[in-house]
Amino acid sequence: MSPKKTGALVALILVKALCAAFFLWDVMQEAGPLGVLALRDFHVVAEAVSALCLLAAVLFETRYLMALLRRKAHLERQVPLAAGAFHDIIQDHFARWGLTPAEQDVTRFTIKGMPITEIAALRGSAEGTVNPISTGYTARQAWPGAARFLVC
Repeated sequence: MSPKKTGALVALILVKALCAAFFLWDVMQEAGPLGVLALRDFHVVAEAVSALCLLAAVLFETRYLMALLRRKAHLERQVPLAAGAFHDIIQDHFARWGLTPAEQDVTRFTIKGMPITEIAALRGSAEGTVNPISTGYTARQAWPGAARFLVC
């Protein structure tokens, strides 16, 4: 959730809280002189119930927003760990497959979903150089295609 969206949600919660406070204040003003007897007036009861429901919604939304923000922070802390683990797994596979440094480069870019033209541009070589590297190690490993990298 972007900071802009978080700020908008906080602003809406604050507006709801102010409305709930106003309605509760209004109920107290109307019921003040009569005390408990004011509960016989449908208008006072309806306004009190509405204000309490609005207050409950504010509390729920605040707790839910806080839980979402905590979850987001937790997930953001996990991304570097997952990326590091993925890198380690890929390196282990490269070692097990016996790929040359050039094959490792091409494989890494292929896993990222890049087409051969982009791979060639990034490596500073011609497409005619990248394509044989790619087809060479997939044929050597007896893979039907590049998609097999992730399951081998």
